[in-house]
Order: sequence, then C-alpha cells, then structure tokens
Amino acid sequence: METNDAVCALAALAQESRLAAFRLLVRNAPEGLTPGVIGEQLGLPAPTLSFHLKTLAQAGLVTSVQEGRFLRYRAAMAGINGLIEFLTEDCCGGHPELCLPKGKHT
Repeated sequence: METNDAVCALAALAQESRLAAFRLLVRNAPEGLTPGVIGEQLGLPAPTLSFHLKTLAQAGLVTSVQEGRFLRYRAAMAGINGLIEFLTEDCCGGHPELCLPKGKHT
C-alpha cells in the first residue's frame, strides 16, 4: 500500500458513522450485509448511508456485489490487511510479530 492509499483509508475511517459501518461489516464478514440492514442497525437514513459506503469503497475498505435487486457490502479484507501491513511494516525494530494484538502471538 502506498502512503496516499493509507491516508485515504484512514480518512475514510475518521468519521463516526463510517467507522461504525466498517466495524459492522467486519463483524459480519465474510457474508456482508445489505444497505437496508446496515442502515437499520446503525440508525442511518439511506442517502447518508450510501454516501458513507461509497467513501469506504473508494478507500478500498469495502466492496459491493449486486444480488438481484439488492447490493451486498462486504469488508474488503485485502484492503484492511494492506492498511495494517502499511502501519506496522517497520514495527518493533524488525520484529513484526511483536505488533500482533494481545493474545494473537504465535
């Protein structure tokens, strides 16, 4: 991931509703959710949610797929992993295993 891509992803997450939508999609990975379900769970009107999902998609953090009349949004694990790798690539003096979340050490 390039610096500009990381800045775009971080900027997309730096808003409460987008962060909530992103975290909801991560919790519901890999199946994802339709905008109706996301909006209902987050209490967001459709136009507002559409704007936020578009921003997350442009940042490479979510994807969408057409299912008949509906769209299904999913967390883009490759984008998420790319951002995490970017943020931790020089972590801990060459010992990236130390950067794993607590309880995740191998």
